[in-house]
Amino acid sequence: MHIHILGICGTFMGGIAVIAREAGHKVTGCDASVYPPMSTQLAAQGIALIEGYAPDQAGLNPDMFVIGNVVTRGNPLMEEILNRGLPYLSGPQWLAEHVLRGRWVQAVAGTHGKTSTASMLAWMLEYAGLQPGFLIGGVPENFGISARLSDTPFFVIEADEYDTAFFDKRSKFVHYRPRTAVLNNLEFDHADIFSDLAAIETQFHHLLRIVPGQGLVVSNGTDAALDRVLARGCWTPVERFAVAGGWHAGAQGADGAFDVYWKESVQGRVRWTLLGRHNQSNALAAIAAARHCGVPPAVAIEALAQFKNVKRRMEVKGVVGGITVYDDFAHHPTAIETTLAGLRARVNGARILAVLEPRSNTMKLGVMNKRLATSLAAADQVFCYSAGLSWRAEDVLRPLGAKATVSDDFDGLLAAVAAAARKGDHVLIMSNGGFGGIHEKLLKELSAK
Repeated sequence: MHIHILGICGTFMGGIAVIAREAGHKVTGCDASVYPPMSTQLAAQGIALIEGYAPDQAGLNPDMFVIGNVVTRGNPLMEEILNRGLPYLSGPQWLAEHVLRGRWVQAVAGTHGKTSTASMLAWMLEYAGLQPGFLIGGVPENFGISARLSDTPFFVIEADEYDTAFFDKRSKFVHYRPRTAVLNNLEFDHADIFSDLAAIETQFHHLLRIVPGQGLVVSNGTDAALDRVLARGCWTPVERFAVAGGWHAGAQGADGAFDVYWKESVQGRVRWTLLGRHNQSNALAAIAAARHCGVPPAVAIEALAQFKNVKRRMEVKGVVGGITVYDDFAHHPTAIETTLAGLRARVNGARILAVLEPRSNTMKLGVMNKRLATSLAAADQVFCYSAGLSWRAEDVLRPLGAKATVSDDFDGLLAAVAAAARKGDHVLIMSNGGFGGIHEKLLKELSAK
């Protein structure tokens, strides 16, 4: 089969491209813009990429057009496909029909931590010799790729609640039919498609309705929204984490190590390089999910000692003149706050310069503005790139006082960060996009300085 993927450079659609290629399909694709790590991954797989959505791509005559949710009505290629009556499917539906059917799907859902938890889970299964397939919204450094196919029954997938496509407004995860469902947490997000938190809870309820009775739901026991979802109906055994009656952690040592408990029984001690209670919680969820498909907790805990995290999750991009530059995907106030807390625990009293691009649809709409300044409070200086926002970042960040700098001029912001940074500083860059290649440009500026 020849598939042509519209929106191929998104992490999810790019992952589908890799899996389809491994399955023996011919894969081509197009997108409006390209940036690493997905562009690099696609090139390494030898997948042909076309810039833009010109309607003449219909002339490629693939067996199926696979449509990413970035594509809307008015897209010139999509309009050509519709006008000519050419065959098309959404990415999640293609995946469900051609890859996931008949597999033991482990789906990791939640507002935060999906990528990290799914990466931990896939690595635990790999370490135990189960060789899972996976599709993750980032690049786990243990694998060096965001997706792969496997001959084994096991498949780990990051299960996003965002809508499937312009022609299918259900959440992506309802297509996956998981046997193991991890519910990390649940907050309001995606304000461009959901009216409120209750609307998202309904989608999570739809997910629970399709988990089999012989499956398992692993749920955060401290999350009131998830409790409401479970109360609406659950036909599957539930194991909770982050609470004493389920999977929980002992006190975290200065080196990040902690004991893992199942109810009152110690399962082992995690020794790793990650810090922060959010990563601890992600680990507990992954251990529970791994046990469901046969991985003993002791083995899963051993695997975490070799877990290398995910690209764009506190990833060190370089150190110049004693200044460390990090890349992180955080784009929601809760994620920003927990990321800064983890870095603060690591660097103690050293200065942290937070550089933020509010790029997600929810952030651009200003829905999270009341929490934004508070989420950045742990930073010593804050730099916000305000181009394209419908709200005044200066007003929103005013509670931070003089330590906040706002600019809609990318080059000016870059110069300001470079000028402010000094030996011993930690520069944390947060965006869910490429941010104009700021990481490499900043390292170059610092080298010149």
